[in-house]
Amino acid sequence: MLTAADVMTKDVAMIRGSATVKEAVDLMKARDWRALIVDRRHNQDAYGIVTESDIVYKVIAYGKDPNKVRVYEIMTKPCIVVNPGLALEYVARLFADHRLHRAPVISGELLGIISITDILAGSSALEKPHAILLEQELQDEIRKARQVCAEKGINSAECAAAWDVVEEIQAEISHQRALKPLKTAFEEYCEEYPEAEEARVYDL
Repeated sequence: MLTAADVMTKDVAMIRGSATVKEAVDLMKARDWRALIVDRRHNQDAYGIVTESDIVYKVIAYGKDPNKVRVYEIMTKPCIVVNPGLALEYVARLFADHRLHRAPVISGELLGIISITDILAGSSALEKPHAILLEQELQDEIRKARQVCAEKGINSAECAAAWDVVEEIQAEISHQRALKPLKTAFEEYCEEYPEAEEARVYDL
């Protein structure tokens, strides 16, 4: 499992809370950054964060002069920080719970910044979308097969055909994983209804 440290952006800048918004904008433009970490005033102080959204929504939208507004007036402080060893899954949950787009990665000192884009780029779940969809489809078809068998009868051709569909999907999943399931969904069903196995031989 990847962690925040594996995908974070190490190229991150800090700015003083007393700096003007104009200085913050210039720094963002110079390095194409979307956020800056606001430095602590002392070791016991908390870090802050100022983002391009803060500048747009709190300065530009109200026609304020960025040369006269200070970073500390629009920043978020204290900001939520991420431990470098935190798994991406939990970073994603943290972002979802607090509606974050980015957060500093800190362990005693500032190590980097992690964003939604970083999480997406490093997420293993995105590498196998087809497998995930197949798993969802499999569960749907198993529910359908059980429902068809309950409505049409275990000995019906419809019941047998429904399990054919289930086993085709299960075979595809096994092929992708290069392994064979210990029991197919139909075999598990036959443990509940032994007569279903004989009824599976049918002529359409």
